[in-house]
Amino acid sequence: MFDRLTERLGDAFRNLSGRGRISEDNVREVMGEVHTALLEADVHHEVARHFCDEVARDAIGLGVTRSLTPAQEMVGVVHRKLVELMGPGDPKIAQASPGPTVILLCGLQGSGKTTTAGKLAALLRRQGRSAMVAACDLQRPAAVEQLRLVIDQIAADAKGGARVAFYGEPDKCAEYGKAVGVAVSVAQRAVRAAREGGFDTLIVDTAGRLHIEDALMRELEGVRRAVEPHQVLLVVDGMAGQDALTAAKAFHERLPIDGIILTKFDADPRGGAALSVRKVTGAPILFTGTGERFDALEPFHPERVAGRILGMGDVVSLVEKAQQEVDQAEAERVADRMAKGQFTLDDFVGQLRTIRRLGPIKNLLGMLPGVGGMMKDLPIDEGQLDRVEGMVRSMTSDERESVRLVDQQKSRARRIAQGSGVTQQEVGRLAKQFEMMQKMTQQMAGMGALGKMKAMRDMAGAGPGAMGGFPGLGGRGSTQTQSIKSRFKQRKKR
Repeated sequence: MFDRLTERLGDAFRNLSGRGRISEDNVREVMGEVHTALLEADVHHEVARHFCDEVARDAIGLGVTRSLTPAQEMVGVVHRKLVELMGPGDPKIAQASPGPTVILLCGLQGSGKTTTAGKLAALLRRQGRSAMVAACDLQRPAAVEQLRLVIDQIAADAKGGARVAFYGEPDKCAEYGKAVGVAVSVAQRAVRAAREGGFDTLIVDTAGRLHIEDALMRELEGVRRAVEPHQVLLVVDGMAGQDALTAAKAFHERLPIDGIILTKFDADPRGGAALSVRKVTGAPILFTGTGERFDALEPFHPERVAGRILGMGDVVSLVEKAQQEVDQAEAERVADRMAKGQFTLDDFVGQLRTIRRLGPIKNLLGMLPGVGGMMKDLPIDEGQLDRVEGMVRSMTSDERESVRLVDQQKSRARRIAQGSGVTQQEVGRLAKQFEMMQKMTQQMAGMGALGKMKAMRDMAGAGPGAMGGFPGLGGRGSTQTQSIKSRFKQRKKR
């Protein structure tokens, strides 16, 4: 997300390079480019204009400190204003005493409310809070059954000890539209069931509706009055652009919104909704949906997102992801095996799976300061990584332990290729590259700290024996990799 905006802002700030001070003329020039970049990112036109005016007002005449350049000073001003634009945010779910805490979800049709309800229940479970999810969407066919399946999957998950339960009355779908207040009565009974069951939180999933549908909006208002929620959360499709903003504003006018959950946050390279929705509705973004998995609901931190927009990365979020997914004991075991030169393909695939649990690799690279912009053109094919794992799974235990067997005997490579659906050449390439990696780790086992650093640099593609050629990860000699190195050198010169 924000790829285009990050690139355009970087170009605009570089125009300040070599200037001795920030003057009104060069600020106006840069902010004109920023304004265009924001509009191209699908930011609401009034939000873009107001943002640029505020940045210009704060920046004009700003003295440049001895340790910073005009471009760096300008980036600092824009960062502060981006944080103000998107925040403040407090990504917490209300907690009432006595319970249950009632959370009401609403939003347009197709915004992802049902899946978000499940993700929210999974998040509460990881926090040790029990949750009941009520299906009050009686309008969409099979919506009740869809939510039940989602909650059953989460309840069966071994992670977390807190209870997660489903409440629904599928038979009431037949009455919907024939009698007034059916959804309201179901919601009331759900509150009673959550209280009797001793659940900490009740999440009420309502029917999707258009903001112009007055009857459905009145029904939603009726549900809110009946259950008296402690928090009303609006689910917004991050890819819907200006339509999402118009709908969000209309919802907020009819229903007091306490916070926003932005779905498909990582799917749109523009990101205009994230930059506009707080200003348009007055409600903060609390969470973002970043994938299809039930744990892909992340707290929204305006200062971190602002850093990613400006190419500063988001190392804190990356570390938090790693802490959630990485088994410390397993990590220490693998590190010890590498230190002893005993790293095998089993270890490699295990680490690959861990990395992929953190999210798409390009997203992870974007969290590293200065890396996202350089790596945006790197052809990372997640499907190729699946093929690597398929090849390894088609090997015998002896072959995974000593990949040299595959390299030496073509019959083995042929069998593995047939078992994993790849070509024999791909198997041979994997075997040669991993054998090279094993040799380097064995050499590193007897090296000092400086020698290990040099070897790791070589493995990353900066010297002889590069490992950049692993399937799906580009290659040391590829034009894409050379282009990335060239851009890195140019950036260092600037």
